[in-house]
Amino acid sequence: MLRSRAQFLWLLPVLFLATPAMTMSESAGLEAQTLRASAAGQSAVYAPRGAIATSQPLATSAGLRVLEEGGNAVDAAVTAAVVLTVVEPHMTGLGGDLFALVWPADEERLEGLSAHGRSGSLMTRDALLEAGHESIPNRSAEAITVPGALQGWADLLERWGTISLAEALEPAIRLAEEGFPVSPVVASDWAGEVGVLEADEGARATFLVDGERAPEAGEWFRNPDYAGTLRQIAAEGPEALYGGSLGQRVADGVRELGGFLTLDDLANHESRWVEPLSADFRGYRLWQIPPPGQGIAALQMLRLLEPFELERMGHNSAEYLHHLIEAKKVGYADLDGHVADPRFMEVDPAALLSDPYIDARRELLHPHRAMETPDPGDAATHSETIYLSVADQDGTMVSLINSVYYGFGSGVVVPGTGFHLQNRGAGFTMEPDRPNTVAPNKEPFHTIIPGFVTRVADDGGEEPYLSFGVMGGAMQPQGHVQVLLNMVLFGMDPQEAVDADRFRHYSGLRVGMEAGIGDAVRQALQARGHDVTLIGPGAVGGAQIIQKLSQGWAAGSDPRKDGHAAGH
Repeated sequence: MLRSRAQFLWLLPVLFLATPAMTMSESAGLEAQTLRASAAGQSAVYAPRGAIATSQPLATSAGLRVLEEGGNAVDAAVTAAVVLTVVEPHMTGLGGDLFALVWPADEERLEGLSAHGRSGSLMTRDALLEAGHESIPNRSAEAITVPGALQGWADLLERWGTISLAEALEPAIRLAEEGFPVSPVVASDWAGEVGVLEADEGARATFLVDGERAPEAGEWFRNPDYAGTLRQIAAEGPEALYGGSLGQRVADGVRELGGFLTLDDLANHESRWVEPLSADFRGYRLWQIPPPGQGIAALQMLRLLEPFELERMGHNSAEYLHHLIEAKKVGYADLDGHVADPRFMEVDPAALLSDPYIDARRELLHPHRAMETPDPGDAATHSETIYLSVADQDGTMVSLINSVYYGFGSGVVVPGTGFHLQNRGAGFTMEPDRPNTVAPNKEPFHTIIPGFVTRVADDGGEEPYLSFGVMGGAMQPQGHVQVLLNMVLFGMDPQEAVDADRFRHYSGLRVGMEAGIGDAVRQALQARGHDVTLIGPGAVGGAQIIQKLSQGWAAGSDPRKDGHAAGH
């Protein structure tokens, strides 16, 4: 049995990961590819009224059009998120979950939305054991949980939007019906999931060209079944899925394949408005969605690092990176031991951020020696996710993340619906009597986390500073910290902050570095006990970011993805 999240990561393919057996020419090619991605040379986007940053140009364009036509940031965020379910389908979808942090300009405070579903009412540990599983099969109907994204879109628009859900769906409907040319990074990722899609009748018919292959970069792709599903939702509202005929089709299809969802599970689903957690860092405050997400690890990292003279160490120096890596190990170890469905947690999340607790945990950080730590978890931390950020001329900012967990989620498409269902149930553990043990109607551990930063204003109050996120499973909290420190400690603009080379710690002593972090630094880390490997741009996630200026906005989009930032 796989006993930890980190152990599972060893079995996952890491894009462009260098191995000891890699040839000199292969290593050189990887280094060149990494350097092209991290030094793309594009400038930050500066805009007077509104800005948007997403991982796909068609989504950015759709959201920008909403802003230009008088819609607000919430309208644009939902519109772009739905477009991404069409043009970046392996990463996101109607069958996934959503989290958002919203700064409404007229309220001047941060609001959190957890639009994620629970396990099916028939999903029990005993049922999985009886089916012969020692761990939850991650690419199957058995891992499917209630999808929360659709309800999240509707809830955001109902609370703050100025357009209807039907209007927000329209650009996605048109793209699904008429088609679009597939972008390069998406095409590459899609090709890597052909084996998963071939295994399911509905997925094969929906997402493989002639039922055989992924579309190539620049090739036209249509999904008329999904256009039909979105039209039904536009006409009937989210109730079509949550208790209506679409929901009945989904529940019946999942049950036929051995899954655990019922129509009542869908009908009983609700989003939750939550109070975000935060941690202060030198006049700034990082905000995260509370458990069952992993955002608390980013907050712990910042708190652990605050007393150290990080600027003196120098950006991406061996000393600097060593401290960040060691802080990450401590934060992720706590994820394993404590974070789950809040109803089952045995510790108050605020206690994990308290001064006495953080002071004690900081004692584990040795300035010159890498430590072995308990593996950070008991379930998968892979993630296929989209992140986007939007700001409008009134000052409203939205940080939104939408995910199906693995590439194409469970790999299951109920025939005729045009969308795949997430496998978020793989985030549970089968180990008994743990906070995250699988059980009916329970929230699984979540990897996806939107980020937001406020800072002290001139009048002593709090003002918004950044809406940002970094995609990529367990990369996300450590990515949040790296991008934020790039700006607040080293004065980078948003584009420079996401361009800068990143590291990704996996487990134990194993850590990957992008090639722009040079040989001398990597060797110095090796001398401290780290097991350093060279990794490519696919391993460190993709970031999107918007910064509030004294007047207007600055935005950046990660060159490791297909997307871009735009403003008006």
